[in-house]
Amino acid sequence: MSDACGSDSPHKEIKVWDRDSGDLLASSEPRSFAGAVLEWMPSGAKIAAVCDGKDGNECPSVVFFERNGLERSRFSVDAKVKFLKWNCSSDLLAGVVECENYDAVRIWCFSNNRWYLKHEIRYLKRDEVRFIWNPTKPLQLICWTLSGQVTVSNFVWNTAVMENSVALVVDGSNICVTPQSLSLMPPPMYLFSLKFSSHVRCMAVYCKNSKNQVAAFLSDSSLCVVELPSIETWEELEEKEFIVEASQTEMAFGSILHLEWLDSHTLLAVSHYGFSHSNDLFQTSSTEGGLRGFYLQEVELKCSEDLVPGLLTCSGWHATVSKQNTLEELVIGIASNPANKHSACVQFSRGEIQEYVAKIGINRGSLEQEHHGFSAACPWMSVVLVGSASLSKPVLFGLDEIGRLHANGRIVCNNCSSFSFYSNLADQVITHLILATKQDLLFIIDIVDIFNGELDSKYSNFVRINNRKKEENESYINIWERGAKIVGVLHGDEAAIILQTTRGNLECVYPRKLVLVSIINALVQKRFKDALLMVRRHRIDFNVIVDYCGWQAFSQTASEFVRQVNNLGYITEFVCSVKNENIIEKLYKNYVSIPCPKVPNVMLVGGLQNCPGGNKVSSVLMAVRKALEDHITESPARDLCILTTLARSDPPLLEDALKRIKVIREKELSHADDQGRMSYPSAEEALKHLLWLADSDAVYEAALGLYDLNLAAIVALNAQKDPKEFLPFLEELERMPTLLMQYNIDLRLKRFEKALRHIASAGDSYYDDCMALVKKNPQLFPLALQLFTDHTKRMPFLEAWGDHCSDEKCFEDAAAIYLSCFKLDKALKSYRAINNWSGVLTVAGFLNLGKDELLHLATELCEELQALGKPGEAAKIALEYCGDVNTGVNLLVSARDWEEALRVVFMHRREDLIKTVKNASLECASILISEYEEGLEKVGKYLARYLAVRQRRLLLAAKLQSEELAASDLDDDATSEASSNFSGMSAYTKGTRKSSAASISSTATSKARDTRRQRKRGKIRPGSPDEEMALVEHLKGMSLTVEARRELKSLLVSLMMFGEGETCRKLQQMGENLQLSQMAAVRLAEDTISNDTINEYAHTLEQYTQKVRSEMHNSEAFSWRLKIFWSHE
Repeated sequence: MSDACGSDSPHKEIKVWDRDSGDLLASSEPRSFAGAVLEWMPSGAKIAAVCDGKDGNECPSVVFFERNGLERSRFSVDAKVKFLKWNCSSDLLAGVVECENYDAVRIWCFSNNRWYLKHEIRYLKRDEVRFIWNPTKPLQLICWTLSGQVTVSNFVWNTAVMENSVALVVDGSNICVTPQSLSLMPPPMYLFSLKFSSHVRCMAVYCKNSKNQVAAFLSDSSLCVVELPSIETWEELEEKEFIVEASQTEMAFGSILHLEWLDSHTLLAVSHYGFSHSNDLFQTSSTEGGLRGFYLQEVELKCSEDLVPGLLTCSGWHATVSKQNTLEELVIGIASNPANKHSACVQFSRGEIQEYVAKIGINRGSLEQEHHGFSAACPWMSVVLVGSASLSKPVLFGLDEIGRLHANGRIVCNNCSSFSFYSNLADQVITHLILATKQDLLFIIDIVDIFNGELDSKYSNFVRINNRKKEENESYINIWERGAKIVGVLHGDEAAIILQTTRGNLECVYPRKLVLVSIINALVQKRFKDALLMVRRHRIDFNVIVDYCGWQAFSQTASEFVRQVNNLGYITEFVCSVKNENIIEKLYKNYVSIPCPKVPNVMLVGGLQNCPGGNKVSSVLMAVRKALEDHITESPARDLCILTTLARSDPPLLEDALKRIKVIREKELSHADDQGRMSYPSAEEALKHLLWLADSDAVYEAALGLYDLNLAAIVALNAQKDPKEFLPFLEELERMPTLLMQYNIDLRLKRFEKALRHIASAGDSYYDDCMALVKKNPQLFPLALQLFTDHTKRMPFLEAWGDHCSDEKCFEDAAAIYLSCFKLDKALKSYRAINNWSGVLTVAGFLNLGKDELLHLATELCEELQALGKPGEAAKIALEYCGDVNTGVNLLVSARDWEEALRVVFMHRREDLIKTVKNASLECASILISEYEEGLEKVGKYLARYLAVRQRRLLLAAKLQSEELAASDLDDDATSEASSNFSGMSAYTKGTRKSSAASISSTATSKARDTRRQRKRGKIRPGSPDEEMALVEHLKGMSLTVEARRELKSLLVSLMMFGEGETCRKLQQMGENLQLSQMAAVRLAEDTISNDTINEYAHTLEQYTQKVRSEMHNSEAFSWRLKIFWSHE
């Protein structure tokens, strides 16, 4: 700061030089500066100086200049400023102000382009107070005096917002009041202000039972109380200033540091006495008492004035200190206990919590030890009620200086910047915790999740989710401006959160989760109108109203819904939004976790039985339609709404809607009810409304379906169809007889059943048309048989039905139908087409075929069955119909029916065939023994490979998991890409995890790859993702089938008959070993595939074989064995 125009000039100017070069960078305009007070903001943005009142201002001003010398802003000061100091974060400016009887340290802050005086500490003039800001802690102020007293003040930013969202802002000797629930006015705007005799130092608000009270402690040691009227009357208070008088008291309060309401007539305060800046030293009467130190004081308030509705009570208050306790430790904060209106929680310097019980309580003004304290000092503290209305309990929340949010002895969040609470109930029981993090994320937390230990799983440890797949399920809201804080919450149906940015602006957000909670709360309380209004206001899917308690329950309460809403426009909007899906389980499943109360089954029985379609849309709209007819007065709007319910049904009930329009049209033509004409819309209006809701072609077809040609013509004209398209068709229909007209309309609309009924009623001359219609639409055959009862007319339909079944390869049904109409030749062909040889031979008997023809037919059937791989059935025909024993025995041997082959041989006394059967059985036993040996070897090989692959997968998965845990300790930006690469991997993964630089494969490529994988599933490809499951499937496929066990038992019996005991024993032993090994291997694989570890000692084939042998020894699976060769290991 230097002289402007010479040493004699009173004006000076600010000059800025470059530190390194010494060049003059800028200079300000000449001003009349007061002294040499000059302070540069640590951030370098502003320079603060003091100008006196000679420029035309009555009071000195603190002026702020930019570094280029231009004036930025200013504010007036009512006294001389000795010097100024910025804090280290450049957001607070403190200065020593010389007043008439004292000096004061004042602190200002800048918000939303306005400077606010936030605090004043008074000192005696003789002390010549000085101060300095802590260079590392922006909210710590250190003051000292000539007498040697040093005072360290730690400030905390507190938000003064009542539970009814009334915000109060301290500005010097004024408190600006703004009801945020009525209007969101950011500072410096406000509704009205309270004017005090001196500057406000601390303040407490009270809002319970429709009472709104404010208590303010002033820098001159005065205590002021204001009772505000009901918020509904505040519109009359706009832009008014109310002067608040100090309350009368007989004892000085000292310097009050903390102030809290216990009830509407009791305050709890922490004050100190005896220091040079304590207000009691300015009053001679208080020094005689000799009070020194910190005290916890209970202050009782009484008002001598009557409360006038709609007016503020600013005077007539009397304050008395009824109880006073000495404090040995510093108090960090006080919070009233909502569970007991006569108590409060007091927090001391190390986070300990003690509960204070008021004088009127049982313990009469004493401190009690509280068990759940904080692990560190929490300057921001709240006590709230949680639980249900009948079983609520108080819970203590606290936020410390490093951002840890504490709740009842546990840490909820480690990076919290601000928090608040939301209640959707009238009893103030808190249901949700609202917190903002230092990463500018807003979380809405269910209180029950805190005590159920589900915070990490549901809220991702309160950090940003970097996995793209989880972005849809993110449980937070991104705050758009860095550093914004939560300053208020609108409770109940408002469901809003008010944020204040660092600039000072206020922003109101409506989180989807809170909105849904408020809607659901209204639905539970049967407040359908409030729920519908919230759904419309916040653009929530209307199906929430139906889906929360289920469409069956809503259908029972639809009449109450219609009665409450009583707005046909809203009801029509709701009707048009109902759809056949559960929105709660699909769209809002991540927001709604409250279980819906179940509706008794008795309520769900009744009108829903007649619901068309039985689905959600049809049921709900039918219930709404019935409620409209019962509870809403007749009007054109009501009829249009009813038409909407018909058109929006699933499927649309267009015919019913057209019938209503037809009735209206008939009334208009008859002029019978001219007086009630205003109670329903015109037919043209109703038809246009229906055409707007539904497809015009569908409405036209529905009109045709009513067989009303005039109505169909009107619909076509209003649908703007070309007359050349529909008039010739309608004229042609009009010239036809009624039944033929209906038949042709039904054919056009593809209503074939009605068409068949109409043409069948037209007479015998249309019999051929009936037959043609039924042949084109085979589903009509049963109806045709019902309509034509005459035998001669039924037979052609039966034969035609059989021909249709035969063409469709349904030979079994075709044969039965042919038999019913005595078409035996066609029945025989149908049985032969499905190789039903018994049916063929039975029908041949009905046809009275000759011996040679029957023999020829049997020989052909035998050859066909043999070619189809059915030697057992072919053997029966050869033996029973052809009489060929040699062929029959050979076929039984091919079918491995050894016992039956021996029986046939001995029955026909063919000793020459015994040796043939014996040799074939021995050869079959030898083949099976070698197959079983090979199978045993494969079981061991497949199981060993499976265990090796499984062990390798588990080791690789454990390695990846450890790498993920190590990566999670890094910075969020560094780990975002790594976590996305590792999170979905396993030893053999089907998916691909690629970085942002990699190309993304198309959906078509993925589908083609899946198709190829399905096609190759039967193969075991080493190293493929499906190798484990393929090995298990192969092991399962090696089991002995029921047919194989039957053939094996038959072979064992026949070998015993031939005296081949040793071969029989060896075959049974090999088969038993293979079956035991296969079952043991499958069980071992199933046990290990669901575990994360493999025990090389317990998970062995030998161990599991012993278990299976002991458990399955007498089971049905081993019933094929001969007891004589059982093993007893």
